[in-house]
Amino acid sequence: MIRLARRGKKNAPFFRLLVSEKSRDLYGTALEEVGTYNPAAKDKPVTLKADRITYWLSKGAQASPSVHNLLVKEKVITEKKIVKSKAKKKAEKK
Repeated sequence: MIRLARRGKKNAPFFRLLVSEKSRDLYGTALEEVGTYNPAAKDKPVTLKADRITYWLSKGAQASPSVHNLLVKEKVITEKKIVKSKAKKKAEKK
């Protein structure tokens, strides 16, 4: 799975795009780092290794919804964006 791992200081997030097994800890050993995402940077917030990302996707790796939408935005993959949040159900009152 290709996921975001948060790094950085408090109130200054910085993310790494990691390829790892879904059941593994994100902050442990990963198979490969395939990019970075810095939402605070104005000039170049995303750096991606597009060839490695397409390689892992061809081998069956799945991107998390946030990473999928980031890859669509950066034109690494040509698919539609995924709605990553679901509407909450209202609790019925008796």
